[in-house]
Amino acid sequence: MTIFTVFFQMLSLLIMIGAGWFMTKKGMLDARTNTQMSKMIVNVFNPMLIISSAASSVGLIPLGTMGLVSLIAVAMFAILIAAGMILSPFFDKRADQRKIFQMMFVFSNLGFIGIPVVSSILGAEYVVYVTEFLVIYTIVFYTYGVALMDGKFSVSSLKTMINPGMVSGIAALLLIILGIQLPGFLMTAVTYLGNVTSPMALVAVGFALASTDSKLIFCQPKLYLFSIVKLLVLPLLMLPLLRLATGDPALISVCMVMFGMPIGNMPLILGNQKGIDGSTCSAAIILTTILCVFTIPVLLAIVG
Repeated sequence: MTIFTVFFQMLSLLIMIGAGWFMTKKGMLDARTNTQMSKMIVNVFNPMLIISSAASSVGLIPLGTMGLVSLIAVAMFAILIAAGMILSPFFDKRADQRKIFQMMFVFSNLGFIGIPVVSSILGAEYVVYVTEFLVIYTIVFYTYGVALMDGKFSVSSLKTMINPGMVSGIAALLLIILGIQLPGFLMTAVTYLGNVTSPMALVAVGFALASTDSKLIFCQPKLYLFSIVKLLVLPLLMLPLLRLATGDPALISVCMVMFGMPIGNMPLILGNQKGIDGSTCSAAIILTTILCVFTIPVLLAIVG
């Protein structure tokens, strides 16, 4: 797959983001509608995409490979946590904003953006690997992430780990491990529902772009530096370790996409809950999402 092929596939995702921007500017999409869309994506469409991708992968993915992917995901989060601790003071000296930058280094948009990117570039059957990253993501977020923001670990936060994303992720892994085939009518239903995820998630990003001051997004030099480190430097530093772990080109490509994902919404949501100013985080989410259209093709071209 050439860099131009990947770029044009990523460009199609950018066009869908543009559609969300256009609909927002024309008054066809407002904050309430976007909130309801996000709820549908998180609670219905994204879980169905995870289930459908797993069901279509039954019998195709060796269990040993799945175990390897889980280990790679754990290693990725360990490296990103260390990177966040070391680098965040260089981007902001304020204690609360340092925490936000630490969160932004670690918690990428593996679901909203990762699933559409992997599905469109590599194929829906590879989304099951994304599922493994999402399961590890959830565990890390509700342990390390919450403890970082609270300044202490809270057992009560673990209760929120039981959510549609976690449940569908575990269900997807069980489908593959146990070799369960879904009935045809059920497979059709979950596939159609899952297919809604990509365009709706990208339209939601377009809404965020249209609703945020463009100067805040595009006129902060430190956010460009952060984006380069987050989207290119760290993934490329992890590439040699990844190649030591596996020689499978497709698996390496999936993992590099995971390494190079833009910032997710969870740091912003948790920061807002703690009363921390989220303007920089919001701008970084949008900027990294737009820039990944260009950085993902570069990463995959380097992978070969």
